[in-house]
Amino acid sequence: MPRFFDYLPGALAEGQPFALGIISAIKGSSPQKKGAKALFHLDGRIQGTLGGGCLEAEIQDRARRALLTQTPATFELVLDHDFGWDDGLICGGKVCGLILPQAAQAAEIWQKLAQGRETLTWGVKKDFTIAWGGESTEDWLYQETVTPPCALWIAGSGHVAQAVAPLAVQLDFEVTVFDDRPALANTGYFPAATHFRVDYWDKLLAEPMPGQPAFGLIVTRGHQHDALVLRNWIYRPFAFLGMIGSRRKARLIFTQFVEEKIASAEQMAQVACPVGLDIQAHSVPEIAVSILAQFIQKRAEKLSAAAHRS
Repeated sequence: MPRFFDYLPGALAEGQPFALGIISAIKGSSPQKKGAKALFHLDGRIQGTLGGGCLEAEIQDRARRALLTQTPATFELVLDHDFGWDDGLICGGKVCGLILPQAAQAAEIWQKLAQGRETLTWGVKKDFTIAWGGESTEDWLYQETVTPPCALWIAGSGHVAQAVAPLAVQLDFEVTVFDDRPALANTGYFPAATHFRVDYWDKLLAEPMPGQPAFGLIVTRGHQHDALVLRNWIYRPFAFLGMIGSRRKARLIFTQFVEEKIASAEQMAQVACPVGLDIQAHSVPEIAVSILAQFIQKRAEKLSAAAHRS
């Protein structure tokens, strides 16, 4: 699943009119969060989502009218019994937003956001023009800061890595797989968007950290290789580091690391092993879901903390 801004270059290249819908504020319960976005095309296509159901159908109808008149608009919809009972949308909250039929005029902004290489702030001014954001919020109907996808480094290219990677790509992680086995670490087993680092492990462990926040997952072919990677990655500034294995494995490796003064008990406590939320997972796909659920949780915590600091 692409990031929302990945839709924009293609929409611009088509040369056909489209309207950008944005949820700019919510109050109470709603099917989508502030910042949800969708492109509405005159042929009925929708790229992205504002929540689906009757809410999205209502906004789609308003977007069609906005495209025909080329008139931007705001909306405020209360999700009560009268609005959504027949379709089951009775959240009870209120959704506010914008419909921008001239969004294509901001092509330069969309192209740069789609590249996803740096943290950028953009927004919609009170006259409905789209521009790069500023510190003041007085002249804006909406502003948001877009950050590059978090990196996910996966040590190992076996069954678990192969199950984790496609989910991680869909969930907006930039995935890099590390292994010394070129027969496995390739696009025959992983999504095309995956990056690969294939070499001897001593060279792989010298790889510099990426510029964006990074998460680490150790799922190599055995305990010895897991420990080899952990010796290096324990000192890396990962936002979160997890390793596959049982509690017994964790106890043995962690005790060894502390006794041999490879790392402190405090450092080892930062490693999640067994990695993944406890959802009683047994199969490889279930284990992948449990791992990504934990990584999503930790990513949300990190982004929330960063937002509070700023």
